[in-house]
Amino acid sequence: MLAPVPASPVSETLSAALIRRIGEDRYNFWFTGHTRIEREAGVLKIACRNPHSQEWLRSQFSEAIQEAAQDAFGEPLILQFSSDEKTFPPGKSESRSRTAAPGAEQKANPASETGKATPQTLFDEVEQSALEVPNYVELPRRPANEEPARSLASPQRKWRSLNDFIVGSCNRVAHATAISIIESPGQEANPLVLYGPCGTGKTHLLESIYVGLRKRRPMARLTYITAEEFLNRFVQMLKTNKQANFRRTFRECDALFLDDLSFLAGKRGSQEEFLHTFDVLQSEGRQVVVTLDTHPRLCDDLIEELVDRLLGGAIASLMPPDTETRFQILRAKTHLTNPPIPDSVLQFLAGKLRGNVRELEGAIHSIRHFSKVTAQPVTLELAQEALGDLIRHAMRVVNIGDVEGAVCEALRLPSGILRSKQRTWMVSHPRMIAIYLSRKHTTATYGEISAYFGNKTHSTAVAAEKKVKSWLAQNEPMKLGERDWMVKDLIDRIERTLQR
Repeated sequence: MLAPVPASPVSETLSAALIRRIGEDRYNFWFTGHTRIEREAGVLKIACRNPHSQEWLRSQFSEAIQEAAQDAFGEPLILQFSSDEKTFPPGKSESRSRTAAPGAEQKANPASETGKATPQTLFDEVEQSALEVPNYVELPRRPANEEPARSLASPQRKWRSLNDFIVGSCNRVAHATAISIIESPGQEANPLVLYGPCGTGKTHLLESIYVGLRKRRPMARLTYITAEEFLNRFVQMLKTNKQANFRRTFRECDALFLDDLSFLAGKRGSQEEFLHTFDVLQSEGRQVVVTLDTHPRLCDDLIEELVDRLLGGAIASLMPPDTETRFQILRAKTHLTNPPIPDSVLQFLAGKLRGNVRELEGAIHSIRHFSKVTAQPVTLELAQEALGDLIRHAMRVVNIGDVEGAVCEALRLPSGILRSKQRTWMVSHPRMIAIYLSRKHTTATYGEISAYFGNKTHSTAVAAEKKVKSWLAQNEPMKLGERDWMVKDLIDRIERTLQR
């Protein structure tokens, strides 16, 4: 068990107030045995086990501690965090990789007592209420001669690296952040959230960070897993009641890479388990990297605590590639291939196809196959014939100005009014729709869209997109422009205008 730190009257007084704010489980996990609190001349001194714990508690709990101190002592106090390893006994308590105590394991799986539990009933039980993990014991240490943990994916998997990742304006920040993690894991960009539509390179970049760290730190314990596999192992853990093995896999690693966190949306139990794992790794400065389909703020089916953790790190978007990046991707995909594809054909494809990387790859395969079966060399004419339907239905390039114009045309609004400072609903609601469509049909970032419509921060665009999605879900008429509209009908009309 963790070596206890003797409680003082101050910490006992404060603990009750703090528990009311953050809950008993989180209090036990982060504060019991890990902090020593003293009050002195208007200052609340909080000694932490190590610098990582100090920084984490400061960033995540300062506001809650200040409010609890106000309740407990009747006056505002200045918080002073410090790390003092001498205050905390060394040894077993240094390990933050823990699992539920034996009693807690049985409590987490009440269905097993009846002998009638099935994987589905276990799954339903845990998704309805989060696992309770009030007490912790140390996990066994990995033997010194044991191999570092590797990927939990198929051993036949072909890993991609930064060497074959094409950098453009659509992914430059994400690429630079990936390099910084390979060089200094667990530092500023922790956690790192890579988000964007399908086929924009999120998994490629996630694999690249994993491969880069594995080469630079061959003895590091790295864990790479998809969210689907995490969920499968989680359900299996509940079925077999082997929490220790499951948590050892994920909580003793030096870096965790989770692909497609969106897969856990709506599955509360597995999200809670990942949240506890996340907290353990973060408290020790271990690197966490996840991918999502959309910005964390827009993930309504992720629990609030998990979204809050993700927003506390670095968030980098990967958007559909622009024309130049598409051309470079096509060149990389066709380099030294047979039959060769001339640059003129690649330029044509880059200008016509606005889809993701998979669409570009599909176009290349179609051209090669057509060339092979017709025994003709690849030319522009052959490419046009091979991709006739695909090119005819390809979306034209759209920019934010096009979206603004289409919205104003549909609602008969004066040109430029969406970029004005007017905040009435007659302007703000159409502006939100323009922001939503700009995200959907252009490669512009949240920051670029916000700036175009006269706002200083990207959060305005994030909030607008979320609002329009809620309108679409409600599917109720709204007063927009000169008449009432069903929002979906209005958006369909604007999108038809954009494709003219």
